[in-house]
Amino acid sequence: MPLTLAALGEECIIKRIGGNSEVRAHLQNLGFVPGTAVTVVSSMSGNLIVNVKNARIAVSREMAQKIFV
Repeated sequence: MPLTLAALGEECIIKRIGGNSEVRAHLQNLGFVPGTAVTVVSSMSGNLIVNVKNARIAVSREMAQKIFV
């Protein structure tokens, strides 16, 4: 399921990253790598704030839909 459907506070494991190679490279540079734990901290209008690798990162709805957990 895409990260946008994950429950607040629930730790999920990233299964795969979708999108074109440029988008995948950008997300991997931010720490979104398959096998990594990610937790949704906050959600406003579909945009998410997530904890990944001990960092809080804001992700747009479009980007979050490319991250599958």
